Amino acid sequence: MMELLLYYFVCVNVLTFFVYGIDKWQARQGKWRISEATLLLFAVIGGSIGAWLGMRVWRHKTMHKKFKYGIPAILMIHIIIIGYLSKWI
Repeated sequence: MMELLLYYFVCVNVLTFFVYGIDKWQARQGKWRISEATLLLFAVIGGSIGAWLGMRVWRHKTMHKKFKYGIPAILMIHIIIIGYLSKWI
């Protein structure tokens, strides 16, 4: 079970990292953008590390308060959940 969760978190974080990069590229090109709600949803479903890294690497959404404070908050919640689950699984 823990192995499956690990695969899930790795996949969703890699995907989230690249989604943030794609959105940044789209912004620079003046093309269609990924909504902020979708970007935050990727973080909530387990991609908080990928979102945080994407913000840092791509320099994307770093000044928006809901990302600047929301992504680290989601990350902390994920760390707590993973720590709790690791004791039970």
